[in-house]
Amino acid sequence: MPTMVFINLPVADLDRSKAFYEALGYSINPMFSDETAACVVVSDTISVMVLTTAKFAEFTDKTIADPSTIEVINSLSADSKDDVHRIVDAAVAAGGTEDRPEMDLGFVYQRSFTDPDGHRWEYVWMDPQAAQDGPPAA
Repeated sequence: MPTMVFINLPVADLDRSKAFYEALGYSINPMFSDETAACVVVSDTISVMVLTTAKFAEFTDKTIADPSTIEVINSLSADSKDDVHRIVDAAVAAGGTEDRPEMDLGFVYQRSFTDPDGHRWEYVWMDPQAAQDGPPAA
């Protein structure tokens, strides 16, 4: 079985978060969702668990980060530049905020957004040849 990734995020409004991620084209797995959490299926191996703040707090003794701070940037690959645009444009239309200028190095292209709870996401396309051989020489 391939390694699976579960990204756990505290959210202020579970229904808003579910609607946001569904607007990006992801589905909710009802088998792992209830009134305190939802399992957002990104791919066969990646899921995002959006948890009410109270539910999230059950998994840690640490203080939950304030939305105005950042501790992690969630970065996912895209199959094309068009896919990068589609997902980030959908995020902005669904209530997210594009928070940095696009980055285009020719062999790699990236855009990022912050979801309604302040979690940062980056979507990246890399030329398949560069992914295999490394970036082109300067």
